[in-house]
Amino acid sequence: MTTPASLLSQVEAGIAWITLNRPQQRNALDIPTLEALHALLDAHEADPAVRVLVLTGTGRSFCAGADLAEWAEAEARGELETYGWTEAAHALMTRLHGLAKPTIAAINGTAVGAGMDLALCCDFRIAAQSARFKAGYTGMAYAPDAGASWHLPRLIGAEQAKRLLFLDELWGAERALGVGLVGEVCADDALLQVAGELAMRLAAGPTFAFAQTKALIRDGASRNLAEQLVAEQAAGLLCGRSEDAAEALRAVAEKRTPHFIGR
Repeated sequence: MTTPASLLSQVEAGIAWITLNRPQQRNALDIPTLEALHALLDAHEADPAVRVLVLTGTGRSFCAGADLAEWAEAEARGELETYGWTEAAHALMTRLHGLAKPTIAAINGTAVGAGMDLALCCDFRIAAQSARFKAGYTGMAYAPDAGASWHLPRLIGAEQAKRLLFLDELWGAERALGVGLVGEVCADDALLQVAGELAMRLAAGPTFAFAQTKALIRDGASRNLAEQLVAEQAAGLLCGRSEDAAEALRAVAEKRTPHFIGR
């Protein structure tokens, strides 16, 4: 597929690096970018050469959320409720959250509104020291509309989620780490290296088993324990039939490191 200028994408050593590339707009998400990113996720999901995805941004912002210029134009046309941003954003967030392959958000700067939500949809979040987080919704007299009300209570608890959403506070990287909004903070100039090291570990792992584990975690919240145990058994049977499981057993017998291929 042809990647638009608003996105950069390259695949190297099993890692798909996706970069939001609208620095003049602080990597804000307009509809063309939302749709192109969705298509890119589809392409990387289907590509067996891709084993893990890393999402980051150019410039000083990770992502400023919705493109307010596009929003203002839609309002001027009387189409604020119908111009399609919400539908495109919801489709993208659902796709990213449901991706079978591991995903990492390398948060290089400010993540606001739907930009923060984009990071929340990823499996792992690594923040540069200069990263900042802001829900942004109530500051514009809106309620969350791209998944924050679902992700935040599960990640940081209801009270901290309400503090971030109600008070519209700007949280630094260390505070985000302290409440569990991100899993790691590093120096700004080490961000891509740290993200790359995690990505390489994931890419070398049994990605078929990762996909099963990811689905169990994602769907487990809607099941009781007995239902989850049934789902775990089914996932275990699938993993047991995989080439990676056979390779793991051979590696144990031969006293060597296994070489996983993701199937």
